[in-house]
Amino acid sequence: MNLPDPGALYSDHLAVLARRADEALARGGFDHLVVPSGRLHYQLFDDRDYPYAVNPQFKTWLPLTRLPDSWLVYTPGRRPQLVYHQPHDYWHAVPAAPSGWWVGHFDVHVIRTPEEALALLPKDPARCAILGEPQSALGQASGRQFVPNNPQPVIDYLEYQRAFKTPYEIALMRQAQVHAVRGHRAAEAAFRAGASEFAIHMAYCSAVGQDTNELPYGNIIALNEHAAVLHYTDLGHAAPQPARSFLIDAGASAYGYASDITRTHAATGHEEFQALIDAVDAVQQTLCAAVRGGFDYKQLHVDAHLALMGILKDFGVITVSPEAALASGVSAAFFPHGIGHLIGAQVHDVAGFAASDRGGRIERPAGHPYLRMTRVLEPGMVVTIEPGLYFIDMLLDEVKQAGNAASVNWERVDFFRPYGGIRIEDEVLCTDGEADNLTRPVFAV
Repeated sequence: MNLPDPGALYSDHLAVLARRADEALARGGFDHLVVPSGRLHYQLFDDRDYPYAVNPQFKTWLPLTRLPDSWLVYTPGRRPQLVYHQPHDYWHAVPAAPSGWWVGHFDVHVIRTPEEALALLPKDPARCAILGEPQSALGQASGRQFVPNNPQPVIDYLEYQRAFKTPYEIALMRQAQVHAVRGHRAAEAAFRAGASEFAIHMAYCSAVGQDTNELPYGNIIALNEHAAVLHYTDLGHAAPQPARSFLIDAGASAYGYASDITRTHAATGHEEFQALIDAVDAVQQTLCAAVRGGFDYKQLHVDAHLALMGILKDFGVITVSPEAALASGVSAAFFPHGIGHLIGAQVHDVAGFAASDRGGRIERPAGHPYLRMTRVLEPGMVVTIEPGLYFIDMLLDEVKQAGNAASVNWERVDFFRPYGGIRIEDEVLCTDGEADNLTRPVFAV
């Protein structure tokens, strides 16, 4: 499929970031925005480092995800600067010379040691909003210490605005969809061929062309009952006999932007579970279509509960109405997580609860502690829509303990328990009109 060229959209993206930075600095009373890319973290009592994860505030400006000990400096009215750390090193591969669609938009200063950045940063650290981790601090041995201060007015404004994706960001997210769908197809084929969870995971990574450190999150590859563990990442090396079901929650990265896709598959001959998957899939598509400007995401979550309980009622799993299951908390035993979240430079992107760009918080509805977003949808937001139904012993025991055992047909629960659960997840771009599903068209090609 034809995808937009992110390089052609980058200049406008930078202009948006500059306007946002101007406003954020004015609110905080600072003259410069300084963003370290982040440093390697070392394991306790060892000289081995953890996988490097770039500062998300850095990678929204630059499509660079493997550039530790570098710094972005933005001063209103001036061309942004990049202090580019390219060490002399024969133990590890070093970053290549600066190149790509971004280079012409920055003054680039190559340094060989992290300390060389000090001479290139603004003279007065007190006039800088420095966004990053404490480990990024620089200059402790000198009189000029650049220590991340993460001023709240600046963070509140920038994180709130990050919910509104630029065309450049959306182009990268579309690329990430293409990568992930390639992996999902390979993973399903491996499942159909009788592979173990570990082998399915390896097939996915090979098809995507990204290893565990490059993927935006750890793959959830769950066969049979393992699908009832919401964040199952153990990756068994032996395939269960028989294999009944397969849930895969796996994404991919494109220049630091994430995709997050979930599909559930039934093994051949398990028609009733396949029918349950199809019913959840139909509900999921209806919920995706409801994404549009002005719709309250909290209401979408409640609508998901009612629709999913309607499925369980139709399949004979619950004995009460969807409304009664929601009111009693029974629905939360079968659908214990939220309907989704914002996504972008981070899988669970920031400011999902923000009341405004000046801070504040919109609380979750009572009884729904795991919903990750409570804002009203606005054009430019990209959210995941991921309804699910699960058969989780711990939560079903709580239904009994709460005195709601009569609301459930336990024979039907026993029938579906060996399948674990179902989740279907797409990413959807909110517009003023119809929802733009970023995921489904890629599967259709």
